[in-house]
Amino acid sequence: MGRIAVAIIVILWVVPISIIVNRIVPEPYMDEIFHVPQAQQYCKGNFKSWDPMITTPPGLYFLSIAYVASLFPGMHFLQRLSSFSNICSTLVLRTTNALLAVICSILIYEIITHLKPSLDDKKSTLQAVILSLYPLHWFFTFLYYTDVASLTAVLAMYLLVLKRKYMFSSLFGVLSVLIRQTNIIWMLFVACVGVLEFTKIHQINNVRVDESRVSERKGAQSAHSEGVSNVSNLRKRRFSTNMDVPNNFTSQTTVSSTPYASGLLDEIQVIILKSWHLKWELLTSFSPFFMVFVAFATFVCWNGSIVLGAKDAHAVSPHFAQLLYYSLVSAVFTFPVHFTLGQAAVLLRSFRQNRLLTFFQWFMALTAAFLSVHFFSIAHPYLIADNRHYPFYLWRKIIRYHWSTKYLLVPLYTYSWFSIFSSLVKSQQKIWTLAYFLASAATLIPAPLIEFRYYTIPFFFFILHSNINNSKSWLLLGILYLAVNCFTLFMFLFRPFFWDHEAGIQRFIW
Repeated sequence: MGRIAVAIIVILWVVPISIIVNRIVPEPYMDEIFHVPQAQQYCKGNFKSWDPMITTPPGLYFLSIAYVASLFPGMHFLQRLSSFSNICSTLVLRTTNALLAVICSILIYEIITHLKPSLDDKKSTLQAVILSLYPLHWFFTFLYYTDVASLTAVLAMYLLVLKRKYMFSSLFGVLSVLIRQTNIIWMLFVACVGVLEFTKIHQINNVRVDESRVSERKGAQSAHSEGVSNVSNLRKRRFSTNMDVPNNFTSQTTVSSTPYASGLLDEIQVIILKSWHLKWELLTSFSPFFMVFVAFATFVCWNGSIVLGAKDAHAVSPHFAQLLYYSLVSAVFTFPVHFTLGQAAVLLRSFRQNRLLTFFQWFMALTAAFLSVHFFSIAHPYLIADNRHYPFYLWRKIIRYHWSTKYLLVPLYTYSWFSIFSSLVKSQQKIWTLAYFLASAATLIPAPLIEFRYYTIPFFFFILHSNINNSKSWLLLGILYLAVNCFTLFMFLFRPFFWDHEAGIQRFIW
């Protein structure tokens, strides 16, 4: 019932807002001027055509063709269209993302219920609806961009791994990479999570088998005659020895799944040993992911770059400051958790518990952040020249307001990352948190352009695994998301402006 409620609620805002957006902005805008004509070429069957300015693979266009193909028979029967290609208008192509947004909301609900089985249906529905309002996801629901399709494919891949359907998950991994090539990183992350879950489940099953054997031996022991004391005593000693094994094993399972109970190195060592013990089972289950990765690596070698088009403008760069921007943006969009006295008190308590280690961690993090800001802050030409994007104003009015501003923000960046880690390790293993950080870094650091929409997938992995159970916090997030969405939609639709050097209406966009 919950998934139906989520879908209906999302449809209630997707349909009317899509109508409004397409009525006021009927023509392709911004990146749509590349995506829409390319998709229309595919609708005509011209698969050899390719715009050299497009940087991402054609996965979104294939999804649109499938979507249009499902609409065409009915439209043709009603004599509304004479050919298949005529239906691939800007409006219809945009509704591809509208449909995907509804599917994505259902996937969010399914992941929440899987990760938090004790959560009641109303709270799961509330959280799924609020996450569907996340501004950097919500806004592009109404335009023909790759973001919504990319997130949907990645979440579908992740959900299937959680359900241990590895082959189907790898197929969605292929789809996600065909939509946006950087999703290869998230496919590897999902595979790593799958390995962690696989070893954990195997461990639990072993414990249950051992406990079952112990119960059988206990029953057999009690059935013997009390008169045979020597045999009985011998069996008791064997029974006692066997009892120690599963109990210790269970204890280790519990400890390893508790975030602060064991060190990161201990968790890595345990995972390596378990993986080696289960190497053949893991190879059989996760080989499809490896095959996708090999195919992708082969393509990159053949193409000479991870980017398809406009390679000069999107060359891989060491943009370490991007990772800092992401931490602050994510913390702001979860402010009821991170920017509170309670969260500050949690970090302060952790400092008092181990002052030397925590001081060293903060010192190293601050040093790395200062170096990143000083040496690896990239002012991309698109960023400083295009005043249609909100990052343009954040860059000029805040980061570049004064030479010292970017350094004054470093403690805030560092606090945001520590707060994110603190939130994650409450419910996840440290090795999971490390894998998440590495995946986020591998995705964001090579991107030279500051684009907040690049933060969507890492943000969803973060918030889905954060231990946020307070309904008040979720309601505050909902209010924040609604306010931001109303503002950005109003600015996009009703505050157009013009450039002197270029004809046409310009609009504010993420």
